[in-house]
Amino acid sequence: MDRTFEIRKVLLITLALNILVSAAKVFYGYTTGSISIFSDGFHSLFDGVSNIVGLIGIHIASHPPDEKHPYGHRKYETVFTIFIGILMLATCFEVFKNVYESLTGGHVTTVTSASFWVMVITLIINIFVSVYERRKGEKLNSEFLVADSKHTKSDIFVSIGVIVSLIFIKLGFPIADPITGVIVGIFIAKAGIDIIRESTETLVDRTQMDISIIKEIACTVDGVMECHEIRTRGTKKYIFVDLHVLVDPSLSVENAHRIAETVEKEIKSKISEVVDVVVHIEPSE
Repeated sequence: MDRTFEIRKVLLITLALNILVSAAKVFYGYTTGSISIFSDGFHSLFDGVSNIVGLIGIHIASHPPDEKHPYGHRKYETVFTIFIGILMLATCFEVFKNVYESLTGGHVTTVTSASFWVMVITLIINIFVSVYERRKGEKLNSEFLVADSKHTKSDIFVSIGVIVSLIFIKLGFPIADPITGVIVGIFIAKAGIDIIRESTETLVDRTQMDISIIKEIACTVDGVMECHEIRTRGTKKYIFVDLHVLVDPSLSVENAHRIAETVEKEIKSKISEVVDVVVHIEPSE
């Protein structure tokens, strides 16, 4: 089945669930005056926003190669993945803002039994969404889905933090709210920075695999005397390779070309992530 269709399907399912979670938290937080749950609801809303952004990004990334984009549009998915990291940093800012307000007496969390039910049920949904998105992302080789699952995972940490703080507040320790918020904020910030760093490395054409594997495959082909200047680019699951191989200088152009074709076929057949191989033939000295 079409990869783009499958990714779009996953995003639509998670979008619906994220909207449900966000609506439940925002509505309950607003009606009860619970600012912590109300804020967490808007944090969950970021998950829905990221799904919408993902739908746009996947649509653009699915366009086939053209004259101006001979390598395709796949890296647009990486660009939109960076947006997820930025969203997570924005979420972190909101968490620390709430921590500051709590420490300065800006708000008081209202705790009821319904508070726990709302948080536990939405937590279960978030766990399902995160696991579902990660598995589908790995299966479909989608950087965006994997990154978005990490974004949802940060929502899980936030929800757990809210639940823990609710318990301690109920026990008479209101300071637990800001302390938990700081810990959760650090987790979110680290995840966001990791996503941005990994995606940026892809955009600047960081090598995508161990080149010794490529060299070993190329050197097993009859007629290849040596292999060097191996370069890889693209994404982890969509790799472009170019390399130089040395052959007998007395070979005809036809035979040298046949060796190059064999090297290309061998690399593609043994490394499924490789989608294109350019072989430069050089005469050995």
